[in-house]
This record gives sequence, C-alpha cells and structure tokens, in this order.
Amino acid sequence: MYFESHRIAVKKYIVRLTEEERTDLLQMIRIGRSAARTLTHARILLKADTSAEASAWTDEAMAAAFTVDSTTVARVRQRFVEQGLEAALRPKPTSRQYARKLDGRAEAHLIALACSPAPAGQVRWTLRLLADKLVALEQVTSISRETIRQTLKKTNCSRT
Repeated sequence: MYFESHRIAVKKYIVRLTEEERTDLLQMIRIGRSAARTLTHARILLKADTSAEASAWTDEAMAAAFTVDSTTVARVRQRFVEQGLEAALRPKPTSRQYARKLDGRAEAHLIALACSPAPAGQVRWTLRLLADKLVALEQVTSISRETIRQTLKKTNCSRT
C-alpha cells in the first residue's frame, strides 16, 4: 500500500516484529510443517520487518522472491499491522453467503420423489433424472446433480 505525496512513495503499513515474533516465525519456517501459504506469509513478514536488526525488502523484491503478487505482500503487511501476527499468517475467512437452491418445501419434494418408485424403463432414480424431474415439475428453474446428491446425502432415503 503506497500513496504518492510530493513524488515520494511512503509505506502506509510498517511491519515491526518483536524478538519473540521473529523467533516464532523463524522456527515455523525451519520446521516447515505449516501450510505453504502460511510459510510464505511468515517469510514476507520477516523480510518486511523494519526493526533495527533487519533490513526491510521492498514489496516488489518480496513478490519476486516468493513468487506472489505485490498486492499479496501489501495485504499481509496490512493484516499484520491492523489485526496482528495470527491474522497475517492465516487465510482471510470467507464472508460469502451462498443462496440455497432448494428451500424446505422443494427439499421435501425431492426426498419424496427419490423414495418413490423409479420411472418406467429405469431400475432406480439417478441424480440426473431427479434433477430433470424437479425442473419439469417447476420446483426449481435449474439445479445441479451435486446439489441433489448433497441433499439426499442428508437423508436416510436410498435411491436403490
């Protein structure tokens, strides 16, 4: 994160590690049993450290050395300054909410359909047949076989 002020680039988020944090990060890297992303973020924090003992690298140099984008480096710095060491090492939790394709009524209809006898010429209901039947009955406009599978997995009803 940079902003131009009289043609001088100034870093907005300055990383200053304590001796304990630096030791913990070095040990984490030395052991190497954490996720690859966590280890990369640890390396970024160590190279971004501006304390007296360390010489901070530029974001571009870190991005090139660790084969990440410079925005990743900037985000790691920002999360460290704003939220602390643990937040900077772990991936940001997703806040995305997925809309349900099947409400309770449509789900009940699917289960009843799956537990009913198979259509003529079929030995059993397949996920594709169930999906096509739900669309034909106008319970949903479209639905994937995976959604059907996940819904039926939650029940005791067997399609065989």
